[in-house]
Amino acid sequence: MPGVILDDSDNFDIALRRFKKQIEKAGVLSELKKRQHYEKPSVQRKKKKAAARKRLLKKMRKMNMS
Repeated sequence: MPGVILDDSDNFDIALRRFKKQIEKAGVLSELKKRQHYEKPSVQRKKKKAAARKRLLKKMRKMNMS
């Protein structure tokens, strides 16, 4: 589980920003949203396929730019 250790001199806003970044990196929110409602296996496959297509297009765009 992500966590941030604070010193006396640390700013709360900066610590909160670091914590949010760690939560996002660990995928806690996406996992929570995914488990919030039941999703049929066919819908899961469609989403997975769409995500793979999106990653591929992003990779192709990145390669064309450089």
